[in-house]
Amino acid sequence: MENDTTASCPIIAITSGEPAGIGPDIILSALSEQRFSARLVVLADPELLKNRARLLGLNVNIQVLSSTKEVGIHEAGKVHVLPVTLGKNSTAGILDITNSPYVLETLKQAGEGCIRGKFDAIVTPPVHKGILCETGVHFSGHTEFFQAQCQSPHVVMMLATDAMKVALVTTHLPLKDVSAAITEESISLVVNALHKDLKERFGIAHPRILVCGLNPHAGEDGHLGKEEIDVIIPTLNKLRLNGLDLIGPLPADTLFTPKYLDNADCALAMYHDQGLPVLKYSGFGNAVNITLGLPIIRTSVDHGTAIDLAGTGKASNGSLKVAIQHAINMANNAKKFPK
Repeated sequence: MENDTTASCPIIAITSGEPAGIGPDIILSALSEQRFSARLVVLADPELLKNRARLLGLNVNIQVLSSTKEVGIHEAGKVHVLPVTLGKNSTAGILDITNSPYVLETLKQAGEGCIRGKFDAIVTPPVHKGILCETGVHFSGHTEFFQAQCQSPHVVMMLATDAMKVALVTTHLPLKDVSAAITEESISLVVNALHKDLKERFGIAHPRILVCGLNPHAGEDGHLGKEEIDVIIPTLNKLRLNGLDLIGPLPADTLFTPKYLDNADCALAMYHDQGLPVLKYSGFGNAVNITLGLPIIRTSVDHGTAIDLAGTGKASNGSLKVAIQHAINMANNAKKFPK
């Protein structure tokens, strides 16, 4: 039976990622090394984890659950598993399309569990998009999967390290299409979702957001581009009327300096490669990918499946640990804002 302390700790679902990749490795090593103040549940095939633990030489206590009611606060060395069955035994480093439905099933169960209140957050190790798409299912990423599952009209991609948070107005667009996608609507949707989640899921009472311009020198008063004058500045001014604390648009080449970052809670970049190279340079391997705008909490690692490292013991679990801790913090903050 749960005591009050256990019951107050969030339940975090961790999917197992691509079974032939480093997902199982980093889950096992992270959970064997560190205690977390939460109830952690891994959605995986128990035999996959047992076989990988043996391959890695890890001494972990893998406990198979029938219900989340059986899980206590995580202790180093324990792995609580809600079983999902593989299509076929998985070999580290060798992709097998037979296991693609397994990967999708872990995501489905995690999302459904969060929607129903069974879990308080989801943490996702990396999946292999190529092998999933080979099944005939169009899979463009975790973000889009959970957006469709939750029927959310708009989501925001944010990456975070200890030093900074960076959100994006546009994500995976060709550079030639970015300008047309920078509209009053797109900026407003992102800024409002970002402001809301910084308050409700990060516990920041009055978020202060830095906003990048699109062009060099933020357009140089229109001499290097008109998007700032025509779209970005008028939109930010309208948002400020609602009490949002927005600084900018600022030149991206100087925004990511202590002068600005030390006095703000998040930076908003106009496109993918404007903001993320800076963040990843400062904290790659210890950063977390967060999807905002969903009715559920989802965090992820900042790296791929690293098929070549699977089963070698060389994969770093740093990003997964950060993703788990962010999920816990966000779940605890979200409890202060009941739906």
